Amino acid sequence: MGVNGRAVVLGGGLAGVLAASVLARHLDSVVVVERDRYPDGPVVRKGVPQAQHGHLLLTGGVRRLDALLPGVVDELLGHGARRLGLPRDVVSLTAQGWMPRFREMRFALSCSRALLDWVVRKRVLGDGRIRVEEDTTALRLCGDGARVTGVLVRDRASGQPRLLEADLVVDATGRGSKAPEWLRLLGLPEVREELVDPGLAYATRLYRVPPGAPADFPNVSIQAEPGTGRPGRAGVIFPIEGDQWLVTLSGTRGAEPPVDDAGFEQFARALPHRVVSELIAAAEPLGRARGYRNNANRRRRFDQLRRWPDGFLVIGDAVATTNPTYGHGMSVAAGEAVALHRGLHRHRLRPGSCRRIQRGIAAAAQASWMMATSQDRLYPDVVGRGPSRALFVQKRLTDRLQRFAAQDPAVFDALLQGHTLSGMPSPLVIPRIVRGLLRGGARPNNGDPPFTPAERAVLAPQDPPEGGKA
Repeated sequence: MGVNGRAVVLGGGLAGVLAASVLARHLDSVVVVERDRYPDGPVVRKGVPQAQHGHLLLTGGVRRLDALLPGVVDELLGHGARRLGLPRDVVSLTAQGWMPRFREMRFALSCSRALLDWVVRKRVLGDGRIRVEEDTTALRLCGDGARVTGVLVRDRASGQPRLLEADLVVDATGRGSKAPEWLRLLGLPEVREELVDPGLAYATRLYRVPPGAPADFPNVSIQAEPGTGRPGRAGVIFPIEGDQWLVTLSGTRGAEPPVDDAGFEQFARALPHRVVSELIAAAEPLGRARGYRNNANRRRRFDQLRRWPDGFLVIGDAVATTNPTYGHGMSVAAGEAVALHRGLHRHRLRPGSCRRIQRGIAAAAQASWMMATSQDRLYPDVVGRGPSRALFVQKRLTDRLQRFAAQDPAVFDALLQGHTLSGMPSPLVIPRIVRGLLRGGARPNNGDPPFTPAERAVLAPQDPPEGGKA
């Protein structure tokens, strides 16, 4: 049953649009306040600066997105998004060697962020109950510490402030959210913030797929290794729509990838394996590399405030954002939208309900936060909460389990469940996991990447070392 009234969503990115889709089921009308203007098609827009870099929607996120918007995943596939079977369609080098390409156990969706945002936006904003106010900026909340009654906004064209009254205001303005400041102005306590910043930077360049490459060419990943005392370096090739690859190189503090052509290629050659370098040498670059550095793990503990106003919620990156190399951001946004839907279905907008719903939104981001920060705390010169002895012990156990998983598909699937935010391992697998922790696995496979012959044919020959034979 819906609730009579109006919701206002601040921010029209993925988290805000998904929140609007949920709110339209529970309230009479929804207004989305967006500071930019939406493009007409799948085009990168100013308000999503990270959109030019690689993105994956993991199993849990795909399922939740399709539950929120039935059929939208098929629509994305129809526009050229790639469905990657995991681990079958991934060639990945970790600290434990090349991961085996077992049969499909989980899956991911690989496409440009611009395509995903456009398809989702088209579906959601076509709902007659949802109205968008573009070129409009939120200034502050209205109300008091007990209840938020609306938001003061300013139209960029006129410069005039005006009040948007609302029964519920949802802040989805992302990393730059001013919600802590707005709440403080209403007389609420300071919002505690947690930070783990390994200084990650990344650079991405778009390429045309090499001629003759199989249509199902895999995702290729060279992963960074935390806990060695050296900065992490990584490289990933994302197959996306339009016969293109998005190639993202990343490094933690002290190993930031350059964005000039020569530096980008040199960084790729210096990765623990040259497979990414060999592949991009065979491909045609489509434009220059672009960098991004605002990648700290940051969590605002709205869920821990002793008091919380009715009529206000925070969602998306404004709550928690993690290192994007783990690929969780969009999946977490979908999970938080599901938590919003469940909370409104259960509690509606009764007094005290927003506090309960906010805790549910925070819980939806918990697993991703723990996975990302437990790794990133191990890099050198991390800002925020650093490593502990227990964390190094945990890493050694995880390394042993990963080596064992390379030989046992059931344990491999259990690890994939966690990484893809798609559930907990079956109790029947727990004894095998314990066995893996006790025994460890074989020596890492550090040989050649596990390509098929057709995939291997794509690799460009590299220049031999000076004085060597061709």
